[in-house]
Amino acid sequence: MIERVVTELGPWAWWVLGIVLLILEVLMPGVFLVWIGIAAIITGALSIALWETAFWTWHAQWLVFAVLSLIAAIMGRRIVSSRGQTSDQPHLNQRGQSLIGRTATLEQPIAEGRGRIRLDDTMWNVQGPDLPVGTRVRVTTSSGSNLTVEAI
Repeated sequence: MIERVVTELGPWAWWVLGIVLLILEVLMPGVFLVWIGIAAIITGALSIALWETAFWTWHAQWLVFAVLSLIAAIMGRRIVSSRGQTSDQPHLNQRGQSLIGRTATLEQPIAEGRGRIRLDDTMWNVQGPDLPVGTRVRVTTSSGSNLTVEAI
């Protein structure tokens, strides 16, 4: 079946496969099919140049496509991961981390290492040294929904 498709479409089979993969990447983005699509298009370009040679059978074409796909996927991963995008909100989904350094007044005393503070519209469990209600504290660390505070 593969031999028939390659024979009927000639070197353009790779171009068709590459374009289909690039269209699929647009329809379901994941930045993976684009690299395989590029490998198919490069294989198509090689097929146009080497079509009349004896060694350019469909077996050789698939082998070249597999190697190019692997190389393209590795290079693509490096390109995507090396673009170290810095965010203007690095703690966007880490609310506890974004509270470090903030100050608040104890709503409930810290007794036996546990108490509560209000930051914005949320009550937070805190741990730290025993302190009375009304003491100003600074958040020093965050662990899940628990904050560690110290008196200021």
